[in-house]
Amino acid sequence: MDWVVEELQGIDLGDERLNKRTYRLVGDFFANASQSIPASCGGWAETQAAYRYFANGQVDWQKFSPPFQADGGAHPPAGSGFVHPGHHGTGLQRPAIGGMGRLSHDRQRGMYLHPTLVVTPDREALGVTDAWMWARGESKAADLANPAVAESSRWLEGYRQVAEMASRLPGTRLVYVADREADIGALIGGADQQKTPADWLIRSTHNRKVASEDAKLWDGFTPDHQVGSVVFSLPARDNQPCREVEQTLSVRRCQIKTKQGNIQVTAVLAEEENPPTGCPPVEWRLLTNRSIGNAEQVAELVDWYRARWEIEMFFHVLKTGCKVEALQLSTIDRVERALALYMLVAWRVLRLMRLGRTCPDLSCELFFSREEWQAAHWVARKPLPAEPPALNAMIRMVAGFGGFLGRKQDGEPGVKTLWTGLQRLMDFAAGIQAFREQQTCV
Repeated sequence: MDWVVEELQGIDLGDERLNKRTYRLVGDFFANASQSIPASCGGWAETQAAYRYFANGQVDWQKFSPPFQADGGAHPPAGSGFVHPGHHGTGLQRPAIGGMGRLSHDRQRGMYLHPTLVVTPDREALGVTDAWMWARGESKAADLANPAVAESSRWLEGYRQVAEMASRLPGTRLVYVADREADIGALIGGADQQKTPADWLIRSTHNRKVASEDAKLWDGFTPDHQVGSVVFSLPARDNQPCREVEQTLSVRRCQIKTKQGNIQVTAVLAEEENPPTGCPPVEWRLLTNRSIGNAEQVAELVDWYRARWEIEMFFHVLKTGCKVEALQLSTIDRVERALALYMLVAWRVLRLMRLGRTCPDLSCELFFSREEWQAAHWVARKPLPAEPPALNAMIRMVAGFGGFLGRKQDGEPGVKTLWTGLQRLMDFAAGIQAFREQQTCV
């Protein structure tokens, strides 16, 4: 519970009992992320209290303090450098809940979640600074007839939030990173006209016209625009194993035409060379407002775009680990309140995984209680050290409870083995604590 209180230290729902219930629920959900609400709460009285909480109109999840805060939350970025807010959305299928709308087609029912996850260049997730939750109308025609629900506004609002955050952090240059849905003239043109302190990096969808040429942007690249190459590992996904990718990088600076006028942009074309047989080449067309001086800066842009994958991992933890699509709640507003808590849980799992890799020598007691790391050693039948072990050693031990084998070729633990192991660790620690209390009573 200590980390929950620390992260939500400024929460004010108008009733201290609601504040305490929020702490309790986040702690319960973290300890039992893959379980149902009754299984997480561990009793009839606690389960009733949880359902009353989600039905309480006084619980406004947008009032939550860090990490739902537009200043970096409880983990503000360093005084210099870059922080990348990955902005993306996902659909949640919940057909039997009141207030849900269509997803990809009229027969598919559910809602959308559109958060901004703040990620450092080292892939450390600092928190979720804002989130849109909404459902579409009964049909596409109904949405088109109501311009107030234009989904493009989610991307525009996301950039505005990042720009406001940047104004509060003058020593840090923020970069708004988004996928193809954010290739909107109003966003690109509006950001240019406002001269905000936040940069943007967007994967391009449209082949816009170049102002000074009788041609379109992505048709105008030639071998003269090539500046170098970049090599990185592509994570396993869509039944494809992890593999190495080498991309040739080309760049050009030009003005493109939008309804807001001619906008100066840097266009980066990253094309994979010699992909494996049966694998489509990895090609990205990126747009940014930043000026590029050399090949190293172009490669850095590609690395920033790759950092956006962290939000995909965040969704994976949320949907597969926390199983939010299986929540048994009757209305969309109750689901929204539950999602706000589970987003904190998913962020915590993701943060632990990354810190175990990027800061392996940190003391594990910064993130685990003494009872937890001692319980891990006892259950794993390892000698109990005199001092708290390093974070990476603890993460690998916990992931071992979730099926991580730790062989040389296995690399570092992923989020799946970590969230499974965390739940078992919480059970171990609770059992040992109960045993100690029983011995004390005797």
